[in-house]
Amino acid sequence: MDKAVVNRISRILAGHLWVFSNELATSPKKFAPGSLVELTDKKGNFLGIGYVNPHSLISVRILTRKREEIDETFFKRRIEEALAYRKKTIGGRGSFRAVYSESDLLPGLIVDKLGGCLSVQFLTLGMEAQSDKVIKALEEVYAPASIVVRNDSSIRTLEGLPLEKKIIKGVIDPLPIVEEDGVRMEVDPMTGQKTGFFLDQAENRKAFAALCEGGTGLDLFSYTGAWSLALAKKGVKMKTVDSSEYAIGQGKRNAELNGLSGSCDFVKADVFELLKEEVRAGRKYDCIALDPPAFVKSKARIAEAFKAYTELNAACMGLLRHGGLFATSSCSYHVDRMMFFEMLRTAARGAGRQARIIETRSQAKDHPVSLAVPETEYLKCVIMEVL
Repeated sequence: MDKAVVNRISRILAGHLWVFSNELATSPKKFAPGSLVELTDKKGNFLGIGYVNPHSLISVRILTRKREEIDETFFKRRIEEALAYRKKTIGGRGSFRAVYSESDLLPGLIVDKLGGCLSVQFLTLGMEAQSDKVIKALEEVYAPASIVVRNDSSIRTLEGLPLEKKIIKGVIDPLPIVEEDGVRMEVDPMTGQKTGFFLDQAENRKAFAALCEGGTGLDLFSYTGAWSLALAKKGVKMKTVDSSEYAIGQGKRNAELNGLSGSCDFVKADVFELLKEEVRAGRKYDCIALDPPAFVKSKARIAEAFKAYTELNAACMGLLRHGGLFATSSCSYHVDRMMFFEMLRTAARGAGRQARIIETRSQAKDHPVSLAVPETEYLKCVIMEVL
């Protein structure tokens, strides 16, 4: 195994798993793309083993701090440890994020368990090189009925990898069913966004629904209707809005699956335009769930994203009755908590409303945040009462 000398080691010693190209003593281009390298400091002290991508700003991602074989046994142990954590924190749920990249010490790997199906993403060149071992380990630990590889994330493009989707085991007809707090939802791992379903909001949906009882609600950027169904189950009459024909169709099927079709009015529309129409019409709601996509993919677009988030949140606050409940989220990593709260204050001022925070939340426990890798925390969710 080749050795790579790291000049600046303080961040690595603090537990971070990334080594940037300018932190290496020599150019990463001397290493074979995707190969394993042993990291040492300038004195030759062992730091860990990682995989290398000479064409990425993050040149090395660390897999282990020990001298050990990176084989199927290694991946099986890591996956079993990740599963043990889930059993400890989320109990016997049938659908969850089984592997969350750096937080499970498997950088570049995402695995969602969607009922009997595993939806797998290999996001980096180095993890792609280990894909056969990973798949074998996953089969041993989970014995899934089907496995879908969702290698269509834009992150792969930055790694110089092709985009593809494929079923490598079993079939997904009928579609897998995810059950969340008594609500059953069909998930399409091949066509849906990300790995097929947004598991990261599961606990936030449950917390918000626990506060709501009856009345009318609005679910914006609804995707396949998970927020709406959680609220409809509590007797809320929902207007469910998304711009995707596919998402609306899947949402209607999910409502039928739960006997809630009469409680959800699915609307295909641009959310920004619909909100303007709702404001003009003077409509009011008892609760609103706002779960927009990541408007900002880089620091260069933060100002643009701040404006979009502010516009959406101000409109929502204006549409709520006095004492109405609002769950609002941002999944943009570059919009941190401080900025998110500043945006909410700006939105409240723009809407001429007061608000008090009931709860500040993050991603679900099956998406753990690594203390040493702050990049693993991305989701902000605030539940508030608007006055």
